[in-house]
Amino acid sequence: MPTVILTGLPVPGSPLADELRTLGFDVRSVTRPEDTATALADVPAEQRVAVVDSAFVGHVHALRLALTDPRFDACAVTGAFAVQSGARAALDLAAALPEDGAGPYPDRLAAAVEAAGIPVQRPELGTLVAAVPTTGPERASAVAAVAAVDDEAVRLRTAVKSRDGFFTTFFISPYSRHVARWCARRGLTPNQVTTASLLTALVAAGCAATGDRWGYVAAGVLLLLSFVLDCADGQLARYSLQYSTLGAWLDATFDRAKEYSFYAGLALGAARNGDDVWALALGSMILMTCRHIVDFSFNEANHDATANTSPTAALSDRLDSVGWTVWVRRMIILPIGERWAMIAVLTAVTTPRIVFYALLIGCAFGALYTTAGRVLRSLTRKAKRTDRAAQALADLADSGPIATFTGRIVGRMAPGAGIAAALVGSVALLWAAWAYEFGARQVVIAAVFSAVLAGAAVARPLKGALDWLVPPVFRAAEYTTVLILAAKADVPGALPAAFGLVAAVAYHHYDTVYRIRGGTGAPPHWLVRTIGGHEGRVLLTAALAAVLAERPADFPVALTVMAVFVALVVLSESIRFWVSSGAPAVHDEGEPA
Repeated sequence: MPTVILTGLPVPGSPLADELRTLGFDVRSVTRPEDTATALADVPAEQRVAVVDSAFVGHVHALRLALTDPRFDACAVTGAFAVQSGARAALDLAAALPEDGAGPYPDRLAAAVEAAGIPVQRPELGTLVAAVPTTGPERASAVAAVAAVDDEAVRLRTAVKSRDGFFTTFFISPYSRHVARWCARRGLTPNQVTTASLLTALVAAGCAATGDRWGYVAAGVLLLLSFVLDCADGQLARYSLQYSTLGAWLDATFDRAKEYSFYAGLALGAARNGDDVWALALGSMILMTCRHIVDFSFNEANHDATANTSPTAALSDRLDSVGWTVWVRRMIILPIGERWAMIAVLTAVTTPRIVFYALLIGCAFGALYTTAGRVLRSLTRKAKRTDRAAQALADLADSGPIATFTGRIVGRMAPGAGIAAALVGSVALLWAAWAYEFGARQVVIAAVFSAVLAGAAVARPLKGALDWLVPPVFRAAEYTTVLILAAKADVPGALPAAFGLVAAVAYHHYDTVYRIRGGTGAPPHWLVRTIGGHEGRVLLTAALAAVLAERPADFPVALTVMAVFVALVVLSESIRFWVSSGAPAVHDEGEPA
């Protein structure tokens, strides 16, 4: 049980001790600040511990934000300070110093810990109150300020993401937040709600796979219900501050699993009615995955760059001051809320082919719109990319042993090739796959050429203005090559097997993204080497097509074996990492596309 140490003489009639107990703390008291070090010595070092001024007046949710958030080693509001094990040594040193200075003692401890190099999170309280009054009138005023603000209403409102899409903000969050509170009051955890959302989406995919109209209607309804639960799980985490490493992993991966499983369900349902839309389903998954890697690469490349200014960014900032343009620009890129609503409605009233056509057209427009804007920003801005950003791009590139080896040789002859080499190699690969028949040796030669240029592309730090496009170009080349070869095989099962292979590899790429965003770096090198890197997988796929040119019926089996191998290796390592103590509590506060 976490411990809170109340410092100072108790205030008659104060509900503070009881409020802290409702938050799950064991409450201990010391009458003098200098006794705090002795009290801390009795608290195990691995346990969360807080120091709160006994004269504190404020909302319970202000205390909750400061004392119970698991994402931060140290967190404080006026009169209350809490640390986890990562900042415990700094707190012990601060408490051992001679008591000196003005202001609440917890605030002075927080300042000392921060001065020792430990970041201290100070949550935005808004209308919530956190104060340490020193006189009777000040205390009466603070108590009145607490009574004037509905703590629960603020807590419920702030459970909703600060930035969401139009559909989510106006059609889902107004009631999903109440679903979140209902779950909190019944002891349900965000992970349980996340799992319920996944199961609901999988049932929806199963309904779509029936190929019957009733199944399509049920699938549309269940998909919307799954999205409501998807919003509620994050709102529940923010409402009750139940963040966890396992929850981070589930939240980061289940959205894609739900959407791509639904694509497969639609393709199976269409096949029951004699309409083969597997190529459209795989194309939709490729487009969405490449679109996401554009988002991730651009953000990683620029989030800590210096002098992040450009005329394009300035125009965007001016448009942000015109309220309606913000919503329009969020809607036209078809973010997850609008996209799932469109898929659900079209599934219920049309056919899978129409769903995929609408999805491809809408997402292609959104991808072109966002990518064009980012290219303009990159070309017109004056900034210096950091080593950390360059390393993140190199990790996102997912280069295997072939590219690493060729990069050491070719990279010396083509320093700073970056995006140019990636584009030339990828275009040559895709052209050969498209122009020649299934199994042609020219495709294998193009794959070797692409691997050599992939090594040249990443041989030097990716610090060029457009080098953030290198990972998306590699993703598009790899996934689309698999699609083209599976389509050209023209045998039953090839496209579904290709869908499974791309899904397994895409999971690996999403896993890489969330590890980097959590600050823990990319997956281990052995994992990337084991699954070949992007260039190794492309070369293997092209080689298998060449070997099986006379037996194309065996190509789906080869793709399935590749998919199962990649999935087993990647999932086992991913699960090991995300349930370990070193995994970050990553939670998106902005709605991904």
